[in-house]
Amino acid sequence: MIQLVLFGVFNGLIVGAFYALMAIGLSLILNLSGVINFAHGGFLALGGYLAYSLAPTIGFWGALLIAPLITAAIGLLVERLLVRPLYGRDPLYSLLLTFGLAFIFQDGLRTIWGAQSVPFSPPAAMMSPLSAQLFFLTGYRLFMMALVAIAVGGLFYVLGWTRLGLRIRAGTRDLETLSTLGVDVRVLRNLNFGLGIYLAGLAGVLAAGQLGLSPTMGDGLIMPSFVSIIVGGLGSLVGTLLGGLLIGVASGLAAVFFPSAQEAVIYVMMVAVLLARPRGLLGEEGRVH
Repeated sequence: MIQLVLFGVFNGLIVGAFYALMAIGLSLILNLSGVINFAHGGFLALGGYLAYSLAPTIGFWGALLIAPLITAAIGLLVERLLVRPLYGRDPLYSLLLTFGLAFIFQDGLRTIWGAQSVPFSPPAAMMSPLSAQLFFLTGYRLFMMALVAIAVGGLFYVLGWTRLGLRIRAGTRDLETLSTLGVDVRVLRNLNFGLGIYLAGLAGVLAAGQLGLSPTMGDGLIMPSFVSIIVGGLGSLVGTLLGGLLIGVASGLAAVFFPSAQEAVIYVMMVAVLLARPRGLLGEEGRVH
């Protein structure tokens, strides 16, 4: 029984790490620019496929480094050419734009790489279980958890201790005042959007090594990522991280004991949190309006 619980918890932490990484990128974009980016799952899949194409030439480690950066660069172009003209308009316009982009990404990935799933294998040495008892613990899974922790820690350092991060945090509070102080909010929004997309690309490469690649792989992660933001609280990146891990663990335990409720438990948790605390676990009062 203990081994089953550990299996469910650890699998949940793995999935929760993907949710959290996705959700933090979504939250970054939403908090500063007010854009609900439904194309985030498409960027995740793009990052995985770019790594798949780069790996034969530069190896797994090179692909892990380069693919998220290329994904972020594409995100910068998307923000500059498509999203930026919609700032200041009804948020429904940007929502519909990103919703359409999600389908464009899927069809584009099918056209370039095919509709069937393809494997993306990390180094074989990382795929072996660490012990016969803890068969679900592999070197790659531990590496994923460590890398997600490093990425999130690095993001919090950037936001807390760099000029760019301080401007992003100030912009989430009052973008107009920040503009009057001489900050180019167009560049700030662009860089912030690219940072959020970088996290999606990184999640895509890591998820590809664990789950394989398919054009719709982002679909299974995008809605739970939004739930992570709601559970954790809009405006709180720490809350978003906590929300992602919590719903991941809940889903992992449900998969062990109540497999048919694996997806439902995520939304049940969201409803329970909203009933008890409408602004989320660590959300800010008055953030939603």
